[in-house]
Amino acid sequence: MKLQMIACAVALVTGGLFFNHTMSEAIAATNASVDRRSIEPTQEQKLVTRQLATLIDRQHYLNMRLDAGTSQRILDMYLDSLDPDHTLFLASEVENYKKTYGDALGSGLKAGDLSAAYQIHAQYRDRLKTYYNYMLAELKKPQDLEQKSVYLDTDREKAPYFATTAEQKDYWNKTLVSQLINLTITKQEDLAKQAALKADPSLANGQDLTESENLTPAQTLTKRYTRKLERIGRLKSDDVLEKILNAMTLTYDPHSNYFPPIDAMELNRQTTLELEGIGVSIRPERRNEDYIRIETIVEGSPASKSGQVHPGDRIVGVAQDGKKMEDVVGWTSQEIVGLIRGKRGTKVIVRLLGSGMPMSQARNVALVRGVIKEEDEGVRTRTIDVVRDGQAHKFGVLEIPSFYLNYRARRDGADYRSVAQDTAKALQSLQAQHVDGIIVDLRNNPGGSLEEVARMIGQVIKSGPVVQIRDGNGTVNIFQDNDNGEQLYSGPLAVLINLASASASEIYSAAIQDYGRGIVIGSTTLGKGTAQVQLDSLAYGQATLTQRKFYRITGGSTQNKGVVPDIKLVDIYNEEFGERKAKNALKWDTIPTAPFKREGDFKAYLPQLENLSAQRVAKDPQFNFLETRTKLLKKEDDQKKVVLSLTERRTEIDNMEKQTLDAENKRRELTNLKPYANWESYQASLEAQAESRAKMKAGKRPLLPEDKAFVDEAANVLLDYANTSAKK
Repeated sequence: MKLQMIACAVALVTGGLFFNHTMSEAIAATNASVDRRSIEPTQEQKLVTRQLATLIDRQHYLNMRLDAGTSQRILDMYLDSLDPDHTLFLASEVENYKKTYGDALGSGLKAGDLSAAYQIHAQYRDRLKTYYNYMLAELKKPQDLEQKSVYLDTDREKAPYFATTAEQKDYWNKTLVSQLINLTITKQEDLAKQAALKADPSLANGQDLTESENLTPAQTLTKRYTRKLERIGRLKSDDVLEKILNAMTLTYDPHSNYFPPIDAMELNRQTTLELEGIGVSIRPERRNEDYIRIETIVEGSPASKSGQVHPGDRIVGVAQDGKKMEDVVGWTSQEIVGLIRGKRGTKVIVRLLGSGMPMSQARNVALVRGVIKEEDEGVRTRTIDVVRDGQAHKFGVLEIPSFYLNYRARRDGADYRSVAQDTAKALQSLQAQHVDGIIVDLRNNPGGSLEEVARMIGQVIKSGPVVQIRDGNGTVNIFQDNDNGEQLYSGPLAVLINLASASASEIYSAAIQDYGRGIVIGSTTLGKGTAQVQLDSLAYGQATLTQRKFYRITGGSTQNKGVVPDIKLVDIYNEEFGERKAKNALKWDTIPTAPFKREGDFKAYLPQLENLSAQRVAKDPQFNFLETRTKLLKKEDDQKKVVLSLTERRTEIDNMEKQTLDAENKRRELTNLKPYANWESYQASLEAQAESRAKMKAGKRPLLPEDKAFVDEAANVLLDYANTSAKK
């Protein structure tokens, strides 16, 4: 088995991690003629459809045939991806699609026939245009923003499709009123925030927080809808292909995904820490979202070497080598990235406009794409001091953003970077500093290479199995620590996890827990316990295909259930994010235990450790703030409808803001910081902080106080264990 070909974590949630082209706005169904603009599949796209459909039919873990029943489910998934709120097509039209295409869609895909998907997508584009044109027309009419006791349903994922266009139009009109109410409140708050900044410029902390375009709510919506209409004209065949092939793969499980060429480049970047491009990070300009500006430049990149690209430049045009310049004003960041990135050695011309310059002074900069190594995205290490009873204790912290491995470079015999190599160096460095323990921070780590996580577990255990993997035929392979008993670190260990810790992160934390090698702290992990083969030799783009399932050495799967921490801390994420809420997620089950020898046992100490931690957390201003904020956000998320009254909505928001501000000011008072005078001052300060941090490299950004609290608590738990175990 080639371990380097197994991608442990490629997508976190149903729909794909990287570029989600879903357009979730409500859309009118009309009898207008279908947009037959020349979006047709190429021969390469037909071939990759045939390849992927055959693979998923024969080689997916579930051994589920792509028959008529599966075909109907694929059609349902496809329609849901186009119209997640069920406001695009009428119920009768959906029924007709099922009768016409449902049973044969799967066999058509296996034959490379994309006609059904492309015909439905053409209708979708036409309806989308009709919807935006309808909303633009309605914006010219007076709208009642004080509809007492009238509500808009905001959760229509499982709602039936509308039976008539009259029902649809009623929903669109309610949607329009709700958006105008939101923008009216946002406008009021922006004006108040600018007033707060004027009264106290120090809130900006040296950042440029000049207000955005001075538009009315109706003007803002008009601009947005017009931009979205223009964007429909830029949709390409890849967008249609991505939708239908992911509808097929996601019908099997949430982590079998298809990536068109541009998205495949992002997949490779995340697993190898390399990309092929010009070396800039971009984001929408805060004053005018029509413009995308350059935020930072990677040292040594083509952009940096040119000396002609500067932070703050607006990207107003992009030309591929030999092709005409495309005006990209109004384009999204993702669309512009899609134009700029490409194969190394190829040329791209970027038209740049300096900040504050008139369009007549825009300049063209020709750049040759190169490989950008993102050194800042790898393992980061530091030490922290915790004072207990007047004595300082030093702990090492390893932040591991992903389990990366540049297997292509290794395969080619070139220098390559891997997370296990970086972690080994970090462990040795921290031990040389005589730390009292090490905290491995796997929060928000989406996973990566199975080979790498196996090597990393072997660095901290003596010997034995690290994970069990079962294939679709029921065959179980046990992966062993194969470093001949070498143990780089045998001291006190804690692992930090949360709901965004997935796949390889779960393998690591589960093994540490099962061996009794360390204490796992935080909140229950995602539950992504499947392994994917990365298909990078398809005719067009790449894909991942689920072929195996992970099991702990004790026999329980990490799939769906995740890893439950020994010491629980506040969960800052919405539970809807987890695998347990994903569509078509594989089930939890068990297999026999693999023979292994525990290296420690924390169970006898856990009740006391939990009690001591709970006492600290109850007094900690950061955890108290997080608990309050999480409860407020959950309460807001639980609301499935919103009132269409500006006054009532304003009252609800004021109440939410007051509770949040109270929680923030209580935290500030307890940490000897000056409380904010009002909500506007608080928001201005947060925006200044976000602007400042966005300009820093990831490894240079200081930890936020609430983030640091988790690391400090992990260190305190290790100290508690050292003190408690020493007494027994």
